[in-house]
Amino acid sequence: MEEIKNKLPGPGYSNSLSWGWSTMKWAFLPLFLVFIVLVVIDWPLELIGNRFRDHHEGWLYMIEHPGAYWALVIEVLALAYWLLLVPVFEYSANLLFVHAARRQRPDVREIVAGFRNYVSIVLANLLTIALVGIALVAFIIPGIIVACRLAFVSYLVMDKNLDPVAAVETSWKMTRGHGWKIFALGFTSIFIFIGGLLLFFVGVIPAVIWIKSTFASLYESVLQENETD
Repeated sequence: MEEIKNKLPGPGYSNSLSWGWSTMKWAFLPLFLVFIVLVVIDWPLELIGNRFRDHHEGWLYMIEHPGAYWALVIEVLALAYWLLLVPVFEYSANLLFVHAARRQRPDVREIVAGFRNYVSIVLANLLTIALVGIALVAFIIPGIIVACRLAFVSYLVMDKNLDPVAAVETSWKMTRGHGWKIFALGFTSIFIFIGGLLLFFVGVIPAVIWIKSTFASLYESVLQENETD
């Protein structure tokens, strides 16, 4: 891949989208491989979810069919898989997208780097889910605000090796004044993803890579801004 020496632009909505797009083009193949790994990791959850939806199973199914306790076992295992394994790959992938945003060639072998920081990743993910969940129960808008303010937790755990509490606190500080940009980018990401679906599904691949590159670019630009203050 050809090196790009340009410094990251300031943390802005259009700047993040633009740099995310150029990042996707610059490191498409390794980031595509990261995307494939994430799809493979998510596939068991999708398979289980589709089976229960298709057959109207789950808790209702167990009530109607008392002998089908295997369904509960599968749901518990799926929950454990989602909480204890999936975040390791997602956090590792986020770090690779940050490397690409910095114009450092992503080493896809580092997709398992999260296992070196396993406990912090699992705890940080649980803490983030709990905080956003509590805020959502209080009301939808506070939940959205908390989710936006904690958008950098995964990057900080992997990039700065912060513990879960420090990552949450630092993300809250870093995103001060950038919450609307994060919300706008998240809202725009919905339309980017839908646009990818409309392109015969194949467009989902560049859409997801662009989205993840955009958020990694915003994190890096905010980080650079804070380090120069």
